[in-house]
Amino acid sequence: MRKELYNWKYLALANKVADSLEKKGHEVFIVRDGKEALKKLKELMPENSTVATGGSLSLTEIGGLELLRSGKYNFLDRYSAKTKEEKEDLEKKAFYADYYICSANAITEKGDLVFLDGTGNRVAAVIYGPKNVILIASINKVVKDVNEARERIRFISPMNSKRLNLNTPCTQTAQCVDCASHQRICNYFVVVESGYRNPGRFKIILTIEELGL
Repeated sequence: MRKELYNWKYLALANKVADSLEKKGHEVFIVRDGKEALKKLKELMPENSTVATGGSLSLTEIGGLELLRSGKYNFLDRYSAKTKEEKEDLEKKAFYADYYICSANAITEKGDLVFLDGTGNRVAAVIYGPKNVILIASINKVVKDVNEARERIRFISPMNSKRLNLNTPCTQTAQCVDCASHQRICNYFVVVESGYRNPGRFKIILTIEELGL
């Protein structure tokens, strides 16, 4: 019963957020879980498309990397890079991709997409370049407004730093301290307020099941 009630509550919130996002020119697909998210991802990307990704725990959790490495796509696999230069080259080639897949750090109830990056490759591609941007995000990333998004990010960032095995103050304290570390991952804060200029470029797969961080 508890799970059913939460799913009912989350579905209502997902419908509210989807309405806000669609009014801003984005396409939204509400799915129940990671399995449905992967199915929708397959539907959105024709085989032989050139595909790139930003770092996304959600994509990994649903089996998205296995799909992209299946040989059905021209996958610009930044994770396969053996050197820093090779990784940067793949990230630059991502600007010419047919599809760019990542997640958002937060989505507001009014339909703002909020991102925070370390090097800026993800937010740069999200803003400009790839023909289509597919965001995989779960309902746990929905917040009231941009201020609440900042607070959510400050809470989550130490866990991402820990996951990436970084030597930053937050991996010692488990709290954001607005550090000056050269490994800091909180450098570029971007808010996408609308998709009016290029309707449908953003395709958002919103899951009821919690994914990522």
